[in-house]
Amino acid sequence: MRDAVADLRRIAFLLERAHESTYRVRAFRSAAAALRGRDADELARLQAAGALTDLRGVGEVTARCIGESLSGEEPVYLRRLEDAVARADADGIPLAEAALRLREWLRGDCHSHTDASDGGSPLTEMAETAIGLGHDYLVVTDHSPRLTVANGLSADRLRRQIEQVAALNERIAAAGSAFRVLTGIEVDILDDGALDQEPDLLAELDLVVASVHSKLRMPRDEMTERMLTAIANPHVDVLGHCTGRMVTGRRKRPGSEFDAAAVFEACAAHGVAVEINSRPERLDPPKRLLRLAVEAGCEFTIDTDAHAPGQLDWLDHGCARATACGVPPERIRNTRDVAGLLGAG
Repeated sequence: MRDAVADLRRIAFLLERAHESTYRVRAFRSAAAALRGRDADELARLQAAGALTDLRGVGEVTARCIGESLSGEEPVYLRRLEDAVARADADGIPLAEAALRLREWLRGDCHSHTDASDGGSPLTEMAETAIGLGHDYLVVTDHSPRLTVANGLSADRLRRQIEQVAALNERIAAAGSAFRVLTGIEVDILDDGALDQEPDLLAELDLVVASVHSKLRMPRDEMTERMLTAIANPHVDVLGHCTGRMVTGRRKRPGSEFDAAAVFEACAAHGVAVEINSRPERLDPPKRLLRLAVEAGCEFTIDTDAHAPGQLDWLDHGCARATACGVPPERIRNTRDVAGLLGAG
């Protein structure tokens, strides 16, 4: 039997170290306080009866950790945090420095928008900005047709964009640059898990990011099946902002509910990368899910989801979260060159 109070306090400490939210830290400290003065036999009885949550200050997550401690096992939650610290500090490098080093390793951005859909600037300006930031490539992933509020691209408009990208790449090469714009799309995952674009056209693209943008409050089981169907589609390369949450601003909303373990296992099995979305109002997935995706063996992309040139410099946010959650750099696809990126999955 482990010391459940010590385990809970250690979790709280590591969450603080990773700059997690105060309410999450408080949850583990409150649970630790609820156990003080209670003997092991009492806690064992409560665990056997499934009644640990009857204790004031103990919720479902903390009860699971307590149960694992009482069974003599290191809580899974604690193990993930300890693993993240071990990875980040393996070379004695502070988290902030490790994040900066990871940013230097990134070769490009796999999720960006132009004024062809809901971005604010034309394709050429986005490419020029990416070149100025030292990128080797930029994947243009404007929205698909059903997302009319974002001026999603019809099949014909997407074909014209593919032609524009080819012409732009010719001009860039003629200027002596090795930089490339890659063709892509942020395709809507429809209610049944189908993709909102013609399959033959998806097959022509360099990279396909699939995201849920509608019915975000769909029941958990239905949302899980919807996501699993999309992930199994052979055209999908990246699962975009998987919870759809917004953490700041007027559009603030909670994330969708789904079986994260099943979704991330499917991503690993089908070679679909999990996006670490760097937009400050998204920061998706949440750290607890990002750690779960690491444990599931997933690969990742760190993307800005930029809708304007200046936003292409947001990769730092994703690098900080990846480092804090112990994402191995070798599993981040956009640390690779173009050939490595396009050969993944």
